[in-house]
Amino acid sequence: MKLSQIESFKVTSHPQHSRIKHIELCPDSVHNFFEEVANVSSQQLENVAFIRFHVAKALRESLGAELTQMLKQTLHDRATGGFTIGLSDYVQDFDSFLKFSTAVAYSVGISNFDDMSGEYYAVFDVKHSFDSDTNLRKAYRNLELHTDGVFMNEVTDWLLMMKLKEQHAEGGESRFLHIEDWEDAGKFQKHPLASHKFKYTYAHRKSKNITDVVYDSVFYKKDNQICMRFNDQCTFPETEEQAEYLREISESVEKSSGTKSVKLPVGHLVVLNNHFWLHGRESFKENEKLFRQLMRQRGVFHKNAIKK
Repeated sequence: MKLSQIESFKVTSHPQHSRIKHIELCPDSVHNFFEEVANVSSQQLENVAFIRFHVAKALRESLGAELTQMLKQTLHDRATGGFTIGLSDYVQDFDSFLKFSTAVAYSVGISNFDDMSGEYYAVFDVKHSFDSDTNLRKAYRNLELHTDGVFMNEVTDWLLMMKLKEQHAEGGESRFLHIEDWEDAGKFQKHPLASHKFKYTYAHRKSKNITDVVYDSVFYKKDNQICMRFNDQCTFPETEEQAEYLREISESVEKSSGTKSVKLPVGHLVVLNNHFWLHGRESFKENEKLFRQLMRQRGVFHKNAIKK
């Protein structure tokens, strides 16, 4: 179903998830954007924060203010809160992917520092074998549904994931669940432990490079709407009752009929409102040549302060 169309882009419902908008870009407008940012380097983007705003401005000028306004409105809209957008085969190099993803990110907000990489973005690989202390890089098991940033002192309003490379990959599709599509949401929101402040930390995982310890509830209200923070790997209950509550939530979201798989081609990215979307990944079919490379950015909306 077509939702809107202007010269530089068109918006449709994503074919695999009706809540997510899919944006297709006009090739000429994409070309104009990369012409405008041709002299911007990855090193500049990494080292000079105002250059990130510059590429966002170039995106707005090349594809129109209507696009950037639509991106913001979509993420704040409780009924949707997510979109996919991509470069198709226009470009294939990392520098171009970084410029484009940064332009999209800084059109809606500001990227937080990523402790895992030491930059405002992180790039990570998924391969046949990988010595990792988190499930993020373990190819042959599901990455359970979760929200990002629950173990950090910074607010995480939104999450961006972009597929950079992929070879010999079967399976491994993204999995998404909007809180409004979760059948058991009401039951867990009314539970006595819904407002309990659990301990969240990744200090025990060396790969995360973060020592924050956060105490917060699973459910909370934002803009008078119920929201959720959940990550099974970094949550530490103190009683059997708390542990059962968390385990039952995990089982429920994994089994929910609202959890849908979405394919993300190379050069495409997805952006989700982190307050009411959970995300994860299917397992891959085993292949010794498996390789996938992803980019992550996560951050705050323009109007928000960084600290909670």
